[in-house]
Amino acid sequence: MKPRLIILSDLWGKRKSDWVYYYVEQLKDKFEIQFYDCCELGVIDRTIYTEENLHIQFVNGGIETAIENLLEAEKKQIDVLAFSIGGTIAWKAALKGLDVRNLVAVSSTRLRYEEDIPSGVIKLYYGENDSNTPSSNWFEKHSINFEIIKNKGHNFYTQKAFAISICNEILN
Repeated sequence: MKPRLIILSDLWGKRKSDWVYYYVEQLKDKFEIQFYDCCELGVIDRTIYTEENLHIQFVNGGIETAIENLLEAEKKQIDVLAFSIGGTIAWKAALKGLDVRNLVAVSSTRLRYEEDIPSGVIKLYYGENDSNTPSSNWFEKHSINFEIIKNKGHNFYTQKAFAISICNEILN
């Protein structure tokens, strides 16, 4: 039986997630994969589909709603691959009891506000040019495994070359 891997979208949800295919194609043979649209998990109104509007809704209750819905949906041990806001949702859900064996979070900049660390194996990825990456002090304080991707901004995870690279690490 294959281990279960959940993939959590970024704040755009599935409407702008064609790039997730790069990850699913490489991981589907080893994992039973479930994709979650974070907008759906967080009951986010997408009538005004702008980054600012979505972000405001996530910060003002959407993250908490998404956590509760994820905890309701996932009762067994899982691996998680999460992007941006999805990483924050996975992290906080793990702190509330989501049974996470491995958490790979990419461009999850809101983690810079977190003080508690969930159990399980954690690997974080950030673009070197993402101004909201947690500080080096934050990484040192929490002894978290991380990688900074040179010359990349926040959305580098949408590029096929990076998807191949991260999937190779997950599979090895």
